[in-house]
Amino acid sequence: MFCFQCQEAAKGTGCTVKGVCGKQESTANLQDLLIFDLKGIAVLAKNLKEAGVVIDSNVGLFLAQGLFTTITNANFDDTSLENWIGRSQTIKRQLKRQLDGLQSTSAQQSIWSRLLNFLNPSEEASKSDKLAAAALWFAQDKTIYQEKAATVGVLATTDEDVRSLRELLILGLKGIGAYADHAAVLGVEKDEVYDFMIEALASTTEDLSVDEMVALVLKAGECAVTTMAALDAANTSAYGNPEITEVSLEVGDKPGILISGHDLKDLEELLIQTEGQGLDIYTHGEMLPANYYPTFKKYTHLKGNYGDSWWHQNKDFETFNGPILMTTNCIVPVKDSYRNRIYTTGMTGYPGVQHIDDRIDSRAKDFSAIIEQAKKCASPKAIETGSLIGGFAHNQVLALADKVVDAVKSGAIKRFVVMAGCDGRQKGRGYFTELAENLPEDTVILTAGCAKYRYNKLNLGDIGGIPRVLDAGQCNDSYSLAVIALKLKEVFELEDINELPISFDLGWYEQKAVAVLLALLHLGVKGIRLGPTLPAFVSPNVLNVLVDNFDIKPISTVQEDITAMMQGN
Repeated sequence: MFCFQCQEAAKGTGCTVKGVCGKQESTANLQDLLIFDLKGIAVLAKNLKEAGVVIDSNVGLFLAQGLFTTITNANFDDTSLENWIGRSQTIKRQLKRQLDGLQSTSAQQSIWSRLLNFLNPSEEASKSDKLAAAALWFAQDKTIYQEKAATVGVLATTDEDVRSLRELLILGLKGIGAYADHAAVLGVEKDEVYDFMIEALASTTEDLSVDEMVALVLKAGECAVTTMAALDAANTSAYGNPEITEVSLEVGDKPGILISGHDLKDLEELLIQTEGQGLDIYTHGEMLPANYYPTFKKYTHLKGNYGDSWWHQNKDFETFNGPILMTTNCIVPVKDSYRNRIYTTGMTGYPGVQHIDDRIDSRAKDFSAIIEQAKKCASPKAIETGSLIGGFAHNQVLALADKVVDAVKSGAIKRFVVMAGCDGRQKGRGYFTELAENLPEDTVILTAGCAKYRYNKLNLGDIGGIPRVLDAGQCNDSYSLAVIALKLKEVFELEDINELPISFDLGWYEQKAVAVLLALLHLGVKGIRLGPTLPAFVSPNVLNVLVDNFDIKPISTVQEDITAMMQGN
């Protein structure tokens, strides 16, 4: 195996025996095969489009979901991944049959010849064509993947810089795929997002120039903005605009169900099915921002938030006592102490853990097994007291725009520091807590994602009634921070977003954060600090391109970075 897609890549280069996340070699190999299959689907779909065939949106959604299920800490279940590969084989055959039925014009014949070589390579066929065909053999001979996985994974691209640009694109696509699936669950899909996935995945099988590959990476940033905007519209249309909310961190005396991950539709259906059942529902991790939406506030049994960010779940899940529903990433290796109380759903899977099936014909998921188990459990153990404040998505902050602008003009607010992104296990992430504690009192922190857990429970006070930590929501709500910045640029009549008194100091862990980073680059944001380490999948030469064009830099010491940011550097 070789995997370097997350911030925890072993030795800062890549995991080769077992993932630091807990991923086994067999799982990594299956994920490599699935990604390669998705590339094959994209090549077939691209060629069909060139022949004038309209590609069914279900193909695009499948690509999004397939990418999503390979994201870090989402699916550890080999059986599930084998099923994904089998389904991808079926889609490939369907696309092949479509091409087979085309009339044999000269242009179409050229396309068909390329596909024949792709699907049934001869001895003279290129290595890439042979590798593309390897995925097709999986369904016929399951053991073949053990030999083929090593030849279709990341290291199949030998040139370090080409590999870096291809993987940067693919990892950005994984984040885009996750957000696209979240939006699709709520009925919002964008053809341009699916079209780009096809274009981008297919491009990783082609010999492109460096400039062409860089252009596609930046185009992925544009697509990420489109996708997050679609998800924002889906969430707010379904559940209203987030509003300033005080969220309880305390527990009640009723049995409870803990919901973690990111999927708001799962929470809605769980709340509906548990009404009047004598149960309390608690959010965990990235589900915390669900408490900010008006629709969810009408459910009096949505008790509040329990625990901390994703990597604390082993501890949090033990003390919760009741069942846990993991709706998306991030799940970590499950402990025996709560193994019989945890359920997965959606793109998430873990061996030996009960999985809740997807919706059929728009019917709600069936959470009855979780509900019945919850009724037999003890109430959660109290682990903290008090509350926290959130709900500062773009609509809410813009409603306070006059107050914010006045505070900036008067000098009460000297600088905004965007500290969004991911939390993680490394000790070095204490940097973000220390930074928050030491920022001058005339600074405001804008945050989104689970990075907030490093400082959202600190007592940092307010500036004229404006809290010094403004939580916009989940990682995808980094879009809200961009909207806020662009609005402030307009209000202050500036030409460039980088003229604003805003600094970006981001923590990253997985591929959703990569999509957010690419989105910010597309919007023209420069001078981003990134930590706790730079991505292993970015080669020195590609890093130089990012530094030269966008002034991306690693985090330094707390005091050095505070001094530089307050000077606008």
